Amino acid sequence: MTRRILSLWLPALAMDRWRLAHVDELGGEDDTQPRVLISDTAHGPRIEAANRAGAMAGARRGMMLADARTLCPALLTAPADPAGNLAFLEQLAVWAMRWGPWSAMDPPDGLLVDVTAVPHLFGGEGGLLDDVHAGFARRKLALRSAIAPTAGSAWACAHYGRARTIVDGSRSDDAIRRALSDLPVAALRLDEDVLTVLRRLGIKRIGQLDAIEEEGAGRDAIQRRFRNRRSPAANPLIRLDQLLGRIPEPLLPVVPQQAPLVQRRLMEPIRHRTLLDTVLDDLALDMARELEGKALGARRLELGLWRVDGEVIVRRLEMAAATRDPAHICRLFAARLDDVDAGFGIEMLRLRASWAEPLALAQGDIEAAAEAHGTSLSACIDRLTVRLGAEAVARPVPFASHIPERAQRWHPPLEPEPSSQGLLEFHHRPLKLLDKAEKIAVLYATPDGYPKRFRWRGAVREVARVEGPERIAPEWWRERGSARLRDYYRIEDGAGCRYWIYRQGLIGDGRGGMPDWYLQGLCG
Repeated sequence: MTRRILSLWLPALAMDRWRLAHVDELGGEDDTQPRVLISDTAHGPRIEAANRAGAMAGARRGMMLADARTLCPALLTAPADPAGNLAFLEQLAVWAMRWGPWSAMDPPDGLLVDVTAVPHLFGGEGGLLDDVHAGFARRKLALRSAIAPTAGSAWACAHYGRARTIVDGSRSDDAIRRALSDLPVAALRLDEDVLTVLRRLGIKRIGQLDAIEEEGAGRDAIQRRFRNRRSPAANPLIRLDQLLGRIPEPLLPVVPQQAPLVQRRLMEPIRHRTLLDTVLDDLALDMARELEGKALGARRLELGLWRVDGEVIVRRLEMAAATRDPAHICRLFAARLDDVDAGFGIEMLRLRASWAEPLALAQGDIEAAAEAHGTSLSACIDRLTVRLGAEAVARPVPFASHIPERAQRWHPPLEPEPSSQGLLEFHHRPLKLLDKAEKIAVLYATPDGYPKRFRWRGAVREVARVEGPERIAPEWWRERGSARLRDYYRIEDGAGCRYWIYRQGLIGDGRGGMPDWYLQGLCG
């Protein structure tokens, strides 16, 4: 059976998505004002997409905004969202599987669907295209489409051919040649520099390239010209062979992932907390079995409670490590259900693991004992996070910097530690660093002598012993040129208390006036 590929091209995907997201702002679905979507570049804002009115005013994709505004001063702008467009395209790829067994993304604005042996369900390939266009019209998305035996030929017809082109698949090679011979060579999905070379050679149509390629000497000449181009987009012969079906073109299908979900529909609405906890226990057990069957553990859980009056209450949890322990899940949710207003009653509960990770089977007895005694680190972090908030639990990790206050950063408690070039273990650091170095008044021997006496928090302290200095130069790659070096001293006063102070700058270094002194840490 001849393979049939459906190519879908959404030429106004970015603008259509923006328009659908701002219907209330526009006062309707029509966007009649000239408008463009822009992205920031090193040379200024650049246009990524333009609506119909903007295009009529002269705005084009790739044009700088300043140039477009010389043509249309009233041009409205909005930020482009390429990541959001890609996520939306992925959703469309899953939705497009209604027309075939699998679909693949064709970024940035296209889809490919395998419709082999499917068109008879829609009354033929024409009926299939009618259904496709009706579906996208209901979603208010502009569309061009084509069906052909190969992905390359379908893509070429959708982008450069007549609307709703169907290439006969009975004799695929000849049919593709006839259908695509008049299309420009840009329909081969080649890089811009390759298209420039072909234009200089006088090759503007696919038919011209095909005719040259059929002659043995002509193919050899093109092969020699692009012999170092291994990428399909950089070699017209590879693209032509893919288009004619001589060599396969690998496609990566989109595989939808279903989040584990369990729910309970109650015969009688519940209003009391004890009954709610009982249902939650059942849901947690069901979720644990669901996750265990897929060898997964939940990192994020969403509990939805449907009230009789139609209101939905949602509570979310995010765990430090993947888990499928029902007792742990119930314990965490218990703290989030105290403020739930059941109203006239809750008639349905749904528990969904919106984020799950692979979790292998563990020795249950040992883990259970650890959980019961509260010695599991992940369980402890989860309880602290639920009680104190998601941002309140973190851990310091080393960071490559000589400046003490920059030598560590805060990370999520169980996230992998980022790679670094090693710790500065040959330096001595105080046990306690102040959140912010405090300015002190110091009496010292000029110009670079040791400190003799200093005042900190209203008290004067006589210096008994001094060790240092340890000089730390400014990090020129992070700071301005006016930053001053630091000379650190470990000192001990007459009462035996030890401090870590530093002098910022030197006399006559040309980066300020007299040096300032700061106290940054307390030694043990």
